[in-house]
Amino acid sequence: MQVGTGGNRENRASFVFSVFSVPSCSSISIYDSSRRGDVLPARDGPDGLGSRKISVVKRQGYRFQRTISRAVEVRGVGILTGAQVRVRFCPAPPSAGVVFIRTDLPKPAPIPASLDQVSGTHRRTTLGRGPAQVGMVEHILAALAGLHIDNCWIEINAGDPPGLDGSSQGYVDALVKAGVELQPARRAIWTVDRPVVVAHDGATLALHPSSAAELRASYILHYGWYSPVSWQIHTQTLTAQSFAAELAHCRTFILEAEAAELRRQGLGKGLTHADLLVFGPTGPVGNRLHHADEPARHKILDMVGDLSLLGHDLHGHLVGYRSGHTLNIELGRTLLRQMISEIDHQPQAA
Repeated sequence: MQVGTGGNRENRASFVFSVFSVPSCSSISIYDSSRRGDVLPARDGPDGLGSRKISVVKRQGYRFQRTISRAVEVRGVGILTGAQVRVRFCPAPPSAGVVFIRTDLPKPAPIPASLDQVSGTHRRTTLGRGPAQVGMVEHILAALAGLHIDNCWIEINAGDPPGLDGSSQGYVDALVKAGVELQPARRAIWTVDRPVVVAHDGATLALHPSSAAELRASYILHYGWYSPVSWQIHTQTLTAQSFAAELAHCRTFILEAEAAELRRQGLGKGLTHADLLVFGPTGPVGNRLHHADEPARHKILDMVGDLSLLGHDLHGHLVGYRSGHTLNIELGRTLLRQMISEIDHQPQAA
């Protein structure tokens, strides 16, 4: 879930680029999410006619896939519906991916966790199409991706999972108890050779090249100088250990006025201030922050969950500024198109 982004918007782009020393615009692939399409300048082919698109992605390596050792359950109240929800994580075979299964429907409906199944990104990420749909999947996906669990069947008996405390911690705890098993299939690791940036309405999200074989993520949160959510930055090198220790417990957040509006819409029934961070004019209402930069950390958690829908690992440096689910998904789709293009243009074995 993401908070509204009202407030001062001037000089956002220059702020991001100055903080992280982004290269000149001529070396950056920029996509505006308000425009569809991702045409890059053509690279001259043998005929000199620009017959080949420039690819900015490259496969850096592989790792072995993983699944859980045994089934495990998590129960709780759905943030959206207020209903009691049961989620059951089950081991899945190699290359099965993550698949949600709505067990409450007359005919159990599988919903693959993939970019082509994304049907909504307003405040949360929604997969599938009604009635075979599940919303607010990002915290479950972040727990799986953060622990490098690639294949898992997820049985769920409602349209949204338990909200727990608004973080991924409860899911991480359950998955750690389930244990993890290596599988013989491999998962590709991709990187970029120049920055790829998606942007919309002053918000940006970028994947930058890195000399290190790792994924780092930085989030710059700035909703205006008078916002109850203070200006903050967090950077994290993402490993299973760092995700569990530094990000998993960081909770979703929302402004008090937005929480009241959701209740008027019949959402969030039965929730209290202990179930997520609600920011009033002077800060969290009836709650305390785990970290001064907890909202920025949670934004990275959301990035981890949303970008797992790509189905591949990434190496490089992710940098988000005021970005949310919409740009997370747009960056994933942009990278996926580039990956497909790169595979299509690889020489075929004789």
